[in-house]
Amino acid sequence: MNLHQERSVAPPSIGLLIMGRKRPGFDPEWGATITSRIQAFLESLPWTVHSPPETITDTTELTKAVDFCRARGVTVLVIVQPTISDGRLAPLLSRLWEEPLLLWATTEKQEGSMISANSLVGTHAMAATLRHLGHAISFAYGHPDDPKTQEALQREILTVHAAQNIRGKVFGLIGYHAPGFIDFHADPVFLAETLGSHLYHVSTTELISRVEGYSSDEIAGDLQTLKDLGLPSGEGFSPGAAGELEMQARYSRAFRDIYQESGLDALAFRCWPDLPNQTGHWPYLALAQLVSQGMPIAMEGDLDGAICSRIAESLGIGPVYLTDWLEHTEKTATIWHTGAAPFQMCEPPGSPGAPRLGLQFNNLKPTVVEATIRAGMEVTLFRLWRFRNRYYMTALEGKTAPPLRDLLATNGLFETESLDIRLWFEEMIQAGMPHHLCVVQGRQRDILRRTAQLMGATFL
Repeated sequence: MNLHQERSVAPPSIGLLIMGRKRPGFDPEWGATITSRIQAFLESLPWTVHSPPETITDTTELTKAVDFCRARGVTVLVIVQPTISDGRLAPLLSRLWEEPLLLWATTEKQEGSMISANSLVGTHAMAATLRHLGHAISFAYGHPDDPKTQEALQREILTVHAAQNIRGKVFGLIGYHAPGFIDFHADPVFLAETLGSHLYHVSTTELISRVEGYSSDEIAGDLQTLKDLGLPSGEGFSPGAAGELEMQARYSRAFRDIYQESGLDALAFRCWPDLPNQTGHWPYLALAQLVSQGMPIAMEGDLDGAICSRIAESLGIGPVYLTDWLEHTEKTATIWHTGAAPFQMCEPPGSPGAPRLGLQFNNLKPTVVEATIRAGMEVTLFRLWRFRNRYYMTALEGKTAPPLRDLLATNGLFETESLDIRLWFEEMIQAGMPHHLCVVQGRQRDILRRTAQLMGATFL
């Protein structure tokens, strides 16, 4: 199953600012050694690093350094003072770079009686100033050669990148939320006020016009990509599925064209009742393919669900399986949805429960992906949502297990030993949590909590 395609969400781009002061302080040789080790570690990461050539000691140099990083598309600004810097630069830094900042304090030289760096003291002072100014910060402490410090830095780089990666963006909504799904309502004023982001509306009519307007030549490559997935036909689905696959290729092309031409950073669309009623086809094979390729896109007009997907892709923990919460017991929850799970999270090809082409369970129209979510994975359920004019986020860790019974569409079972799911669910209902949850692989609660903090979201 070939899912190769350039990811929609770019990886972090790091800007490194080495802060100092005009009057040499403490041990300059130790500071130079730490600086070289900082640079060596960051350059060993799989991300681009941009660093102004000079140590920053005054307002002019700081302004030039921030401009240098911004011109190069930096998403994560790492601020280090190997020896204590001029704390008066903190307010200017806050004005120049409104996005979250990563402050890294390094260690003292562990020999001799003289204080060698005072890096933690200087970073602490800068952090306190920035927080009093209302600036979002991330923090790390340790020697750049220490494996635990390196692990923490990579995590913090990703959280800053994810929090920054939903600010000042363009989020697309095709149509509206599905009928009655008011919990997905997208408020353009709220998005502007909380994330500085813009809601870009596209009509369902425009989507359908694109879907039906492509020539066979225009969608030939998209059609071949779907054929290359090699998905077998399920019960009631026509063998070969030529017409069905062609329609999914049209959907796939239309979603990608709208996304790229409109400069979108996440996309939600209204699927029912409009699309199957007007075209005769659900778009869920196309949706499963795009989600599997890392596009932050969500069905049923769930824009915050699409933003969740962008957060996950920015953190490197995607793709997201967007699921309904079908039923639960004390320790398990049935994660089920109508046929658009990422292929990476399904049972492998050739095994029972592997993805196959199917008809939608309700009106028997094509095309959905029937599949079972792979058992035995460590996973995290999470969700970002708006409630009483602010953002909230929650995350619950556990693992997947074989489903309790066979269900049509995409079926899985989540289980956890950390709490009573029934009580947790009731608490989330009181906080207005929407009925879509996002499933990602791995134990990701901590990194999601840190991201929520940088976003200014309340974490439950």
